Amino acid sequence: MRANTIKYGSFDKAASTPRAGSPLATSLTLAAMSLGYGVVQLDVTIVNTALDAMGRTLGGGVAELQWVVSAYTIAFAAFILTAGALGDRIGAKRVFMAGFAIFTAASLACALSPNATVLIGARLVQGLAAAILVPNSLALLNHAYPDDRARGRAVAVWAAGASLALTAGPFVGGALITLVGWRSIFMVNLPIGLAGLWLTWRYASETTRARSREIDLPGQLAAIGALGMLAGAIIEGGALGWSHPVVLGAFVGAAAFAVLFLWRESRAAQPMLPLSLFSHRLFALTSLVGLLVNIAIYGLIFVLSLYFQQINGLSAWWTGLAFVPMMGAVLPINLLAPHLSERIGPCPTIVVGACVSALGCFGLLWIEPDTRYWMICAQLIAISGGLGLLVPPLTSTLLGSVDKARSGIAAGVLNATRQTGSVLGVALFGSLVAAEGAFMTGFHLSLVVSMSALLLAAIVIGFGAPRRMNNPSE
Repeated sequence: MRANTIKYGSFDKAASTPRAGSPLATSLTLAAMSLGYGVVQLDVTIVNTALDAMGRTLGGGVAELQWVVSAYTIAFAAFILTAGALGDRIGAKRVFMAGFAIFTAASLACALSPNATVLIGARLVQGLAAAILVPNSLALLNHAYPDDRARGRAVAVWAAGASLALTAGPFVGGALITLVGWRSIFMVNLPIGLAGLWLTWRYASETTRARSREIDLPGQLAAIGALGMLAGAIIEGGALGWSHPVVLGAFVGAAAFAVLFLWRESRAAQPMLPLSLFSHRLFALTSLVGLLVNIAIYGLIFVLSLYFQQINGLSAWWTGLAFVPMMGAVLPINLLAPHLSERIGPCPTIVVGACVSALGCFGLLWIEPDTRYWMICAQLIAISGGLGLLVPPLTSTLLGSVDKARSGIAAGVLNATRQTGSVLGVALFGSLVAAEGAFMTGFHLSLVVSMSALLLAAIVIGFGAPRRMNNPSE
Protein backbone atom coordinates (compact mmCIF):
# COMPACT_ATOMS: atom_id res chain seq x y z
CA MET A 1 0.00 0.00 0.00
CA ARG A 2 1.45 3.37 -1.01
CA ALA A 3 2.22 5.76 1.84
CA ASN A 4 -0.02 8.80 1.99
CA THR A 5 2.45 11.66 1.85
CA ILE A 6 1.38 15.29 2.39
CA LYS A 7 3.89 18.05 1.72
CA TYR A 8 3.82 21.36 3.56
CA GLY A 9 6.23 23.92 2.16
CA SER A 10 9.72 22.49 2.52
CA PHE A 11 8.67 19.55 4.70
CA ASP A 12 7.63 16.00 3.91
CA LYS A 13 5.14 15.16 6.64
CA ALA A 14 5.53 11.41 6.18
CA ALA A 15 9.24 11.60 6.89
CA SER A 16 8.99 14.62 9.23
CA THR A 17 12.30 15.68 7.76
CA PRO A 18 13.26 18.87 5.88
CA ARG A 19 14.02 18.28 2.22
CA ALA A 20 17.65 18.61 1.15
CA GLY A 21 18.31 22.20 0.18
CA SER A 22 15.47 23.63 2.26
CA PRO A 23 16.32 26.54 4.61
CA LEU A 24 15.99 24.34 7.70
CA ALA A 25 18.10 21.52 6.25
CA THR A 26 20.73 24.07 5.22
CA SER A 27 20.77 25.56 8.73
CA LEU A 28 21.10 22.13 10.31
CA THR A 29 23.93 21.34 7.90
CA LEU A 30 25.64 24.49 9.14
CA ALA A 31 25.09 23.30 12.72
CA ALA A 32 26.71 19.93 11.94
CA MET A 33 29.69 21.56 10.21
CA SER A 34 30.10 23.96 13.14
CA LEU A 35 30.14 21.02 15.56
CA GLY A 36 32.82 19.35 13.44
CA TYR A 37 35.08 22.39 13.33
CA GLY A 38 34.25 23.30 16.92
CA VAL A 39 35.29 19.96 18.40
CA VAL A 40 38.53 20.13 16.41
CA GLN A 41 39.36 23.56 17.80
CA LEU A 42 38.22 22.60 21.31
CA ASP A 43 40.83 19.85 21.39
CA VAL A 44 43.55 22.26 20.31
CA THR A 45 43.28 24.30 23.53
CA ILE A 46 41.38 22.20 26.07
CA VAL A 47 44.53 20.14 26.56
CA ASN A 48 46.51 23.21 27.64
CA THR A 49 44.85 23.43 31.05
CA ALA A 50 45.51 19.72 31.62
CA LEU A 51 49.26 19.93 30.95
CA ASP A 52 50.24 20.19 34.61
CA ALA A 53 47.86 17.38 35.66
CA MET A 54 49.03 15.15 32.79
CA GLY A 55 52.65 15.78 33.70
CA ARG A 56 52.03 14.73 37.31
CA THR A 57 50.09 11.60 36.32
CA LEU A 58 52.08 10.41 33.31
CA GLY A 59 55.48 11.97 34.00
CA GLY A 60 57.71 14.00 31.68
CA GLY A 61 58.85 17.58 31.24
CA VAL A 62 58.01 20.42 28.87
CA ALA A 63 59.20 18.45 25.80
CA GLU A 64 56.81 15.56 26.53
CA LEU A 65 53.95 18.00 27.08
CA GLN A 66 54.80 19.67 23.77
CA TRP A 67 54.48 16.28 22.05
CA VAL A 68 51.02 15.76 23.58
CA VAL A 69 49.95 19.06 21.99
CA SER A 70 52.02 18.80 18.81
CA ALA A 71 51.15 15.19 17.92
CA TYR A 72 47.62 16.40 17.28
CA THR A 73 48.59 19.42 15.20
CA ILE A 74 51.30 17.58 13.24
CA ALA A 75 48.83 14.93 12.05
CA PHE A 76 46.25 17.66 11.47
CA ALA A 77 48.56 19.68 9.24
CA ALA A 78 50.18 16.71 7.47
CA PHE A 79 46.99 14.91 6.42
CA ILE A 80 44.64 17.78 5.73
CA LEU A 81 45.52 18.15 2.05
CA THR A 82 44.91 14.48 1.33
CA ALA A 83 41.65 14.66 3.30
CA GLY A 84 40.41 17.53 1.14
CA ALA A 85 41.30 15.65 -2.05
CA LEU A 86 39.62 12.51 -0.69
CA GLY A 87 36.43 14.49 -0.12
CA ASP A 88 36.57 15.80 -3.68
CA ARG A 89 37.00 12.23 -4.98
CA ILE A 90 34.38 10.22 -3.07
CA GLY A 91 32.11 12.91 -1.62
CA ALA A 92 32.65 15.32 1.26
CA LYS A 93 29.66 14.05 3.26
CA ARG A 94 30.77 10.45 3.63
CA VAL A 95 34.38 11.49 4.30
CA PHE A 96 33.25 14.04 6.90
CA MET A 97 31.17 11.39 8.69
CA ALA A 98 34.11 8.98 8.71
CA GLY A 99 36.26 11.70 10.25
CA PHE A 100 33.72 12.33 12.99
CA ALA A 101 33.57 8.62 13.83
CA ILE A 102 37.37 8.31 13.99
CA PHE A 103 37.68 11.47 16.09
CA THR A 104 35.14 10.19 18.60
CA ALA A 105 36.86 6.80 18.91
CA ALA A 106 40.30 8.41 19.27
CA SER A 107 38.95 10.69 22.01
CA LEU A 108 37.88 7.63 23.97
CA ALA A 109 41.37 6.14 23.50
CA CYS A 110 42.92 9.38 24.83
CA ALA A 111 40.71 9.23 27.92
CA LEU A 112 41.74 5.63 28.62
CA SER A 113 45.49 6.09 27.93
CA PRO A 114 47.63 4.36 30.59
CA ASN A 115 50.84 6.27 29.77
CA ALA A 116 52.22 9.19 27.78
CA THR A 117 53.20 7.06 24.77
CA VAL A 118 49.67 5.76 24.26
CA LEU A 119 48.25 9.24 24.79
CA ILE A 120 50.55 10.74 22.16
CA GLY A 121 49.59 7.96 19.72
CA ALA A 122 45.88 8.54 20.32
CA ARG A 123 46.41 12.26 19.82
CA LEU A 124 48.00 11.50 16.44
CA VAL A 125 44.85 9.63 15.41
CA GLN A 126 42.72 12.52 16.69
CA GLY A 127 44.75 14.87 14.52
CA LEU A 128 44.22 12.65 11.49
CA ALA A 129 40.46 12.78 12.10
CA ALA A 130 40.60 16.55 12.58
CA ALA A 131 42.33 16.81 9.20
CA ILE A 132 39.38 14.97 7.67
CA LEU A 133 36.74 17.11 9.39
CA VAL A 134 37.86 20.65 8.64
CA PRO A 135 38.28 20.82 4.83
CA ASN A 136 35.23 18.66 4.21
CA SER A 137 33.09 20.78 6.52
CA LEU A 138 34.04 23.80 4.42
CA ALA A 139 33.37 21.90 1.19
CA LEU A 140 29.88 20.98 2.46
CA LEU A 141 29.23 24.60 3.45
CA ASN A 142 30.40 25.78 0.06
CA HIS A 143 27.96 23.30 -1.49
CA ALA A 144 25.06 24.29 0.80
CA TYR A 145 25.53 28.07 0.32
CA PRO A 146 26.18 28.87 -3.36
CA ASP A 147 25.53 32.62 -2.89
CA ASP A 148 28.70 34.54 -1.99
CA ARG A 149 27.10 36.74 0.68
CA ALA A 150 25.17 33.90 2.29
CA ARG A 151 28.31 31.76 2.24
CA GLY A 152 30.30 34.54 3.89
CA ARG A 153 27.81 34.76 6.74
CA ALA A 154 27.64 30.97 7.08
CA VAL A 155 31.43 30.82 7.28
CA ALA A 156 31.29 33.53 9.96
CA VAL A 157 28.94 31.38 12.05
CA TRP A 158 31.14 28.31 11.40
CA ALA A 159 34.24 30.26 12.43
CA ALA A 160 32.47 31.83 15.43
CA GLY A 161 31.57 28.43 16.84
CA ALA A 162 35.13 27.22 16.33
CA SER A 163 36.63 30.36 17.85
CA LEU A 164 34.32 30.05 20.83
CA ALA A 165 35.39 26.42 21.26
CA LEU A 166 39.04 27.43 20.87
CA THR A 167 38.86 30.08 23.57
CA ALA A 168 36.45 28.13 25.78
CA GLY A 169 38.81 25.15 25.78
CA PRO A 170 40.93 26.28 28.74
CA PHE A 171 37.87 27.21 30.82
CA VAL A 172 35.95 24.01 30.04
CA GLY A 173 39.12 21.99 30.59
CA GLY A 174 39.79 23.65 33.93
CA ALA A 175 36.28 22.95 35.15
CA LEU A 176 36.32 19.31 34.03
CA ILE A 177 39.78 18.64 35.48
CA THR A 178 38.79 20.12 38.84
CA LEU A 179 35.49 18.25 39.05
CA VAL A 180 36.30 14.94 37.37
CA GLY A 181 39.95 14.71 36.31
CA TRP A 182 42.00 15.36 33.19
CA ARG A 183 40.70 12.30 31.33
CA SER A 184 37.23 13.88 31.21
CA ILE A 185 38.40 16.55 28.75
CA PHE A 186 38.41 13.85 26.06
CA MET A 187 35.14 12.22 27.11
CA VAL A 188 33.26 15.45 26.37
CA ASN A 189 33.90 14.81 22.66
CA LEU A 190 31.71 11.70 22.61
CA PRO A 191 28.25 13.38 22.73
CA ILE A 192 29.47 16.08 20.32
CA GLY A 193 30.64 13.44 17.88
CA LEU A 194 27.38 11.49 18.03
CA ALA A 195 25.29 14.65 17.51
CA GLY A 196 27.44 15.78 14.59
CA LEU A 197 27.23 12.37 12.93
CA TRP A 198 23.46 12.25 13.19
CA LEU A 199 22.91 15.81 11.89
CA THR A 200 25.24 15.24 8.95
CA TRP A 201 23.68 11.91 8.00
CA ARG A 202 20.16 13.33 8.26
CA TYR A 203 20.42 16.78 6.67
CA ALA A 204 23.63 17.36 4.69
CA SER A 205 23.62 16.98 0.90
CA GLU A 206 26.46 15.09 -0.73
CA THR A 207 28.85 17.03 -2.94
CA THR A 208 29.61 16.20 -6.57
CA ARG A 209 32.25 13.48 -6.81
CA ALA A 210 35.35 13.95 -8.94
CA ARG A 211 36.23 10.28 -9.45
CA SER A 212 39.26 11.20 -11.54
CA ARG A 213 40.81 12.84 -8.46
CA GLU A 214 43.77 10.69 -7.35
CA ILE A 215 45.44 10.45 -3.95
CA ASP A 216 49.10 11.54 -4.00
CA LEU A 217 50.65 9.00 -1.60
CA PRO A 218 54.34 9.90 -2.25
CA GLY A 219 53.56 13.57 -1.67
CA GLN A 220 51.67 12.69 1.50
CA LEU A 221 54.61 10.70 2.91
CA ALA A 222 57.04 13.51 2.08
CA ALA A 223 54.78 16.05 3.83
CA ILE A 224 54.59 13.91 6.96
CA GLY A 225 58.38 13.54 7.00
CA ALA A 226 59.05 17.25 6.51
CA LEU A 227 56.60 18.52 9.10
CA GLY A 228 57.25 15.80 11.67
CA MET A 229 61.02 16.18 11.54
CA LEU A 230 60.84 19.98 11.62
CA ALA A 231 58.58 19.98 14.67
CA GLY A 232 60.72 17.33 16.34
CA ALA A 233 63.89 19.33 15.73
CA ILE A 234 62.40 22.48 17.26
CA ILE A 235 60.89 20.66 20.26
CA GLU A 236 63.99 18.62 21.06
CA GLY A 237 66.23 21.60 20.34
CA GLY A 238 64.93 23.22 23.51
CA ALA A 239 65.59 20.05 25.52
CA LEU A 240 68.82 18.69 23.98
CA GLY A 241 70.41 21.88 22.67
CA TRP A 242 70.41 23.28 19.15
CA SER A 243 73.84 21.83 18.30
CA HIS A 244 72.93 18.28 19.33
CA PRO A 245 73.49 15.80 16.46
CA VAL A 246 69.92 14.49 16.67
CA VAL A 247 68.52 18.00 16.37
CA LEU A 248 70.80 18.95 13.48
CA GLY A 249 70.01 15.68 11.73
CA ALA A 250 66.27 16.32 12.12
CA PHE A 251 66.63 19.78 10.55
CA VAL A 252 68.56 18.30 7.61
CA GLY A 253 65.95 15.55 7.23
CA ALA A 254 63.12 18.09 7.30
CA ALA A 255 64.81 20.15 4.57
CA ALA A 256 65.38 17.04 2.43
CA PHE A 257 61.75 15.93 2.78
CA ALA A 258 60.54 19.48 1.99
CA VAL A 259 62.58 19.55 -1.23
CA LEU A 260 61.31 16.07 -2.13
CA PHE A 261 57.74 17.21 -1.47
CA LEU A 262 58.05 20.27 -3.73
CA TRP A 263 59.74 18.19 -6.45
CA ARG A 264 56.97 15.60 -6.31
CA GLU A 265 54.17 18.20 -6.34
CA SER A 266 55.66 20.00 -9.32
CA ARG A 267 55.65 16.79 -11.38
CA ALA A 268 52.63 14.80 -10.17
CA ALA A 269 49.69 14.57 -12.55
CA GLN A 270 47.30 15.22 -9.62
CA PRO A 271 49.34 16.62 -6.73
CA MET A 272 47.97 16.83 -3.18
CA LEU A 273 49.14 20.45 -3.20
CA PRO A 274 48.62 21.96 -6.67
CA LEU A 275 51.39 24.55 -6.79
CA SER A 276 49.46 26.33 -9.54
CA LEU A 277 47.03 27.55 -6.87
CA PHE A 278 49.77 29.81 -5.54
CA SER A 279 50.01 31.59 -8.87
CA HIS A 280 46.79 33.30 -7.77
CA ARG A 281 48.11 36.16 -5.65
CA LEU A 282 45.16 36.36 -3.29
CA PHE A 283 45.23 32.63 -2.60
CA ALA A 284 48.95 32.73 -1.83
CA LEU A 285 48.61 35.77 0.44
CA THR A 286 45.74 34.39 2.51
CA SER A 287 47.58 31.09 2.96
CA LEU A 288 50.68 32.93 4.22
CA VAL A 289 48.58 35.04 6.58
CA GLY A 290 46.98 31.88 8.00
CA LEU A 291 50.44 30.44 8.69
CA LEU A 292 51.71 33.59 10.45
CA VAL A 293 48.58 34.10 12.55
CA ASN A 294 48.60 30.56 13.87
CA ILE A 295 52.29 30.69 14.76
CA ALA A 296 51.51 33.75 16.84
CA ILE A 297 48.26 32.71 18.52
CA TYR A 298 48.60 28.98 19.18
CA GLY A 299 52.15 29.21 20.46
CA LEU A 300 51.10 32.02 22.76
CA ILE A 301 48.17 30.07 24.20
CA PHE A 302 50.55 27.21 25.02
CA VAL A 303 53.04 29.36 26.93
CA LEU A 304 50.28 31.38 28.64
CA SER A 305 48.87 28.14 30.06
CA LEU A 306 52.31 27.24 31.41
CA TYR A 307 52.72 30.77 32.79
CA PHE A 308 49.46 30.63 34.73
CA GLN A 309 50.09 27.13 36.11
CA GLN A 310 53.86 26.80 36.56
CA ILE A 311 54.88 30.39 37.25
CA ASN A 312 51.83 31.73 39.08
CA GLY A 313 50.84 28.38 40.58
CA LEU A 314 47.21 28.57 39.47
CA SER A 315 45.09 25.43 39.49
CA ALA A 316 43.50 24.08 36.31
CA TRP A 317 40.22 25.72 37.38
CA TRP A 318 41.72 29.19 37.88
CA THR A 319 43.79 28.85 34.73
CA GLY A 320 40.58 28.17 32.83
CA LEU A 321 38.94 31.20 34.41
CA ALA A 322 41.92 33.32 33.39
CA PHE A 323 41.09 32.60 29.75
CA VAL A 324 37.38 33.48 30.08
CA PRO A 325 37.85 37.05 28.72
CA MET A 326 39.08 35.55 25.46
CA MET A 327 35.94 33.40 25.29
CA GLY A 328 33.70 36.40 25.88
CA ALA A 329 35.33 38.60 23.24
CA VAL A 330 35.76 36.32 20.26
CA LEU A 331 32.17 35.27 19.50
CA PRO A 332 30.51 38.68 19.01
CA ILE A 333 33.52 39.92 17.04
CA ASN A 334 33.39 36.84 14.80
CA LEU A 335 29.79 37.70 13.99
CA LEU A 336 30.68 41.37 13.42
CA ALA A 337 33.49 40.52 11.00
CA PRO A 338 31.40 39.84 7.84
CA HIS A 339 29.50 43.12 8.29
CA LEU A 340 32.73 45.08 8.63
CA SER A 341 34.15 43.17 5.68
CA GLU A 342 31.17 44.21 3.52
CA ARG A 343 31.76 47.86 4.46
CA ILE A 344 35.53 48.27 4.20
CA GLY A 345 36.57 45.14 2.29
CA PRO A 346 37.86 41.74 3.47
CA CYS A 347 41.57 42.53 3.29
CA PRO A 348 41.38 45.75 5.34
CA THR A 349 39.34 43.80 7.91
CA ILE A 350 42.11 41.19 8.11
CA VAL A 351 44.67 43.99 8.53
CA VAL A 352 42.71 45.55 11.39
CA GLY A 353 42.33 42.20 13.14
CA ALA A 354 46.02 41.36 12.88
CA CYS A 355 47.04 44.80 14.19
CA VAL A 356 44.65 44.58 17.15
CA SER A 357 46.11 41.20 18.12
CA ALA A 358 49.65 42.56 17.70
CA LEU A 359 48.81 45.44 20.05
CA GLY A 360 47.62 42.89 22.61
CA CYS A 361 50.97 41.09 22.37
CA PHE A 362 52.80 44.41 22.71
CA GLY A 363 50.85 45.15 25.89
CA LEU A 364 52.07 41.87 27.42
CA LEU A 365 55.77 42.54 26.78
CA TRP A 366 56.27 43.79 30.33
CA ILE A 367 54.52 40.84 31.99
CA GLU A 368 56.19 39.46 35.12
CA PRO A 369 55.22 36.73 37.62
CA ASP A 370 53.57 39.34 39.86
CA THR A 371 51.75 41.27 37.09
CA ARG A 372 48.16 42.05 38.08
CA TYR A 373 45.63 39.96 36.25
CA TRP A 374 43.48 42.88 35.04
CA MET A 375 46.46 44.12 33.01
CA ILE A 376 46.84 40.70 31.41
CA CYS A 377 43.09 40.41 30.89
CA ALA A 378 42.87 43.54 28.75
CA GLN A 379 45.56 42.19 26.42
CA LEU A 380 43.89 38.77 26.15
CA ILE A 381 40.71 40.49 24.98
CA ALA A 382 42.66 42.41 22.33
CA ILE A 383 44.47 39.29 21.10
CA SER A 384 41.31 37.18 20.80
CA GLY A 385 39.28 40.10 19.42
CA GLY A 386 41.74 40.56 16.58
CA LEU A 387 41.68 36.84 15.85
CA GLY A 388 37.87 36.84 15.80
CA LEU A 389 37.90 39.73 13.35
CA LEU A 390 40.30 38.28 10.80
CA VAL A 391 39.40 34.57 10.56
CA PRO A 392 35.99 34.84 8.78
CA PRO A 393 37.15 37.18 5.97
CA LEU A 394 40.40 35.22 5.63
CA THR A 395 38.53 31.95 5.12
CA SER A 396 35.84 33.38 2.87
CA THR A 397 38.37 35.26 0.73
CA LEU A 398 40.47 32.17 0.11
CA LEU A 399 37.42 30.06 -0.80
CA GLY A 400 36.20 32.76 -3.16
CA SER A 401 39.55 32.89 -4.96
CA VAL A 402 39.21 29.40 -6.51
CA ASP A 403 36.65 27.49 -8.52
CA LYS A 404 33.99 25.73 -6.42
CA ALA A 405 35.05 22.35 -7.78
CA ARG A 406 38.38 22.84 -5.98
CA SER A 407 36.89 24.06 -2.69
CA GLY A 408 37.93 20.89 -0.86
CA ILE A 409 41.59 21.18 -1.78
CA ALA A 410 41.54 24.97 -1.27
CA ALA A 411 40.13 24.57 2.24
CA GLY A 412 42.75 21.91 2.84
CA VAL A 413 45.59 24.22 1.81
CA LEU A 414 44.38 27.02 4.10
CA ASN A 415 44.02 24.73 7.06
CA ALA A 416 47.28 22.92 6.29
CA THR A 417 49.16 26.21 6.38
CA ARG A 418 47.32 27.31 9.54
CA GLN A 419 47.95 24.03 11.35
CA THR A 420 51.57 24.06 10.23
CA GLY A 421 51.71 27.43 11.94
CA SER A 422 50.20 25.87 15.07
CA VAL A 423 52.83 23.12 15.07
CA LEU A 424 55.67 25.60 14.62
CA GLY A 425 54.27 28.02 17.20
CA VAL A 426 53.92 25.41 19.96
CA ALA A 427 57.27 23.84 19.12
CA LEU A 428 59.15 27.16 18.93
CA PHE A 429 57.57 28.89 21.92
CA GLY A 430 57.79 25.74 24.04
CA SER A 431 61.50 25.50 23.25
CA LEU A 432 62.01 29.16 24.16
CA VAL A 433 60.59 28.65 27.67
CA ALA A 434 61.96 25.11 28.22
CA ALA A 435 65.37 26.13 29.58
CA GLU A 436 65.48 25.78 33.37
CA GLY A 437 65.21 29.14 35.13
CA ALA A 438 64.66 31.06 31.88
CA PHE A 439 60.89 30.86 31.49
CA MET A 440 60.15 34.59 31.63
CA THR A 441 62.96 35.45 29.23
CA GLY A 442 61.59 32.89 26.78
CA PHE A 443 58.06 34.16 27.36
CA HIS A 444 59.04 37.73 26.50
CA LEU A 445 60.84 36.54 23.38
CA SER A 446 57.72 34.54 22.41
CA LEU A 447 55.65 37.72 22.64
CA VAL A 448 58.09 39.53 20.35
CA VAL A 449 57.82 36.68 17.82
CA SER A 450 54.00 36.73 18.04
CA MET A 451 53.80 40.48 17.56
CA SER A 452 56.22 40.37 14.62
CA ALA A 453 54.31 37.55 12.91
CA LEU A 454 50.99 39.39 13.26
CA LEU A 455 52.40 42.67 11.94
CA LEU A 456 54.00 40.84 9.02
CA ALA A 457 50.61 39.25 8.26
CA ALA A 458 49.01 42.72 8.22
CA ILE A 459 51.70 44.07 5.89
CA VAL A 460 51.50 41.08 3.53
CA ILE A 461 47.74 41.28 3.03
CA GLY A 462 47.52 45.07 3.25
CA PHE A 463 50.09 45.84 0.58
CA GLY A 464 49.98 42.63 -1.44
CA ALA A 465 46.26 42.17 -2.06
CA PRO A 466 44.69 43.44 -5.31
CA ARG A 467 43.45 46.99 -4.94
CA ARG A 468 39.82 46.05 -5.57
CA MET A 469 39.94 43.78 -2.47
CA ASN A 470 41.01 46.73 -0.34
CA ASN A 471 38.38 49.08 -1.73
CA PRO A 472 34.95 47.46 -2.10
CA SER A 473 33.48 50.62 -3.65
CA GLU A 474 35.50 50.13 -6.82
